[in-house]
Amino acid sequence: MKLFYSGPLINAELLVMMLEKHGIVATQAFADPTLPEDGDLNRPTQVFVSPADYNRAFQLFYAEREDEL
Repeated sequence: MKLFYSGPLINAELLVMMLEKHGIVATQAFADPTLPEDGDLNRPTQVFVSPADYNRAFQLFYAEREDEL
């Protein structure tokens, strides 16, 4: 798996769900798994996608859109 995103848990969960809607399997893991699970939605989290899906995921979420003004 290849690292696709690092950021708060709340964003990572939404990103994983959006990737899955586009048929891209993604997994998430806490950046520091030794921290206690206290429900903090800002906890640093990482999202991983397969190397085969990485370019497609990048185009969906990070590439500039040509149809925007």
